[in-house]
Amino acid sequence: MSIKNCLMVGAFALASVSGFALQAHAQEEVTITIWSLDKPEQPAWNLAREFDEKEPGIKVEYRLVQFDDVVSEAMRAYSTGQAPDIIAVDNPEHALFASRGAFLDITDMVAKSEVIKTANYFPGPLNSVTWDGKLFGVPKATNTIALYYNADMFKAKGLDPDKPPQTWAELIDAARKLTDPSKNVYGLAFSAKASEEGTFQFLPWAQMGGGGYEKINADGAVKALEAWKTIMDEKLASPDSLTRGQWDSTGTFNSGNAAMAISGPWELNRMSEEAKFDWRVALLPVPQEGAERSSAMGDFNYAIFSNSKHPEAAFKALEFFASQDNVMFEKYGQLPARSDITLPATGNEKKDAGLKVFQEQLKYAKARGPHPEWPKISKAIQDAIQAALTGQMTPKEALDQAAETISAVTG
Repeated sequence: MSIKNCLMVGAFALASVSGFALQAHAQEEVTITIWSLDKPEQPAWNLAREFDEKEPGIKVEYRLVQFDDVVSEAMRAYSTGQAPDIIAVDNPEHALFASRGAFLDITDMVAKSEVIKTANYFPGPLNSVTWDGKLFGVPKATNTIALYYNADMFKAKGLDPDKPPQTWAELIDAARKLTDPSKNVYGLAFSAKASEEGTFQFLPWAQMGGGGYEKINADGAVKALEAWKTIMDEKLASPDSLTRGQWDSTGTFNSGNAAMAISGPWELNRMSEEAKFDWRVALLPVPQEGAERSSAMGDFNYAIFSNSKHPEAAFKALEFFASQDNVMFEKYGQLPARSDITLPATGNEKKDAGLKVFQEQLKYAKARGPHPEWPKISKAIQDAIQAALTGQMTPKEALDQAAETISAVTG
């Protein structure tokens, strides 16, 4: 081979090596950023790290954000072109971003995906990532609420622990029998706080009564608030139900100072450790036998910002996250938003029985909204709850006022 040919071959080889090096270098420089509230013991933090290790061509930068700052910081970042590629947002906030074009429409990407299948998700979580008939995210996890009850107290008061309250009337009747001021025991613990927690707990009652945020003053919704007022007026629940969140309310139940509590699966571990009695879980009572069920729906969604420079890499991350849904509960104690996943037995009989009830309740869980003005809508509902339960207005007057406010907000 001539020197000229050698040089040409050498040059070609060098160019090839350089090309591969440049390609590898380019791959290494694909960096996606993820914002989430999750700490090191929670899903997003770990899944981001695992995806970073799994994909050599994609680098992941993770930022822990505070709950109160998520919306303002994310919107500011989006408007200045500095938004992360992926964000985890509370499900009621999703429509705010999607309706303003801030989130990427991933409908077609999901349709082609071998990992993310819309048919696998519970209706509520899927609805929370849907806007105008299109998909703008993927549910991260989910939760709901149900009725915890103290079976030992049921027995002591002559109530059948195998037949928990099925209707609102039965719930109030049981609460009356279980309330024992001499022992500092209330019949029920729940949260009517003037915050999203109050809306979270009341909205399912309104929905089961044939109402909802769009018709919050429906006759059945008024009856729901009247039932809450009866509970408070008769001191079947602690007066500070108006100011306490769900965690503190359920603590009253765990300590033996409430016979029943309305709360979520996030309490299962704490209850297993703290409650020194026979506790069980039942579906939320309905207005009357045969009425349509409903329940609250909580937790976060993942979304890709529409101005992401690496939407394909970001969607690949979402696919990886979804592929780990089957270990969401086992590893992190969070319920997957999917109906096709069977949760593994924990070995704790009470906890496993409770989980089955919560998964059944999830079939009826509904998203709050979705609506881009949800915070204002929720505030109107919170104000109505407080006004009615403190006697400033009748339940009907309070919900009529809320309906006017919501109508003005929704146009």
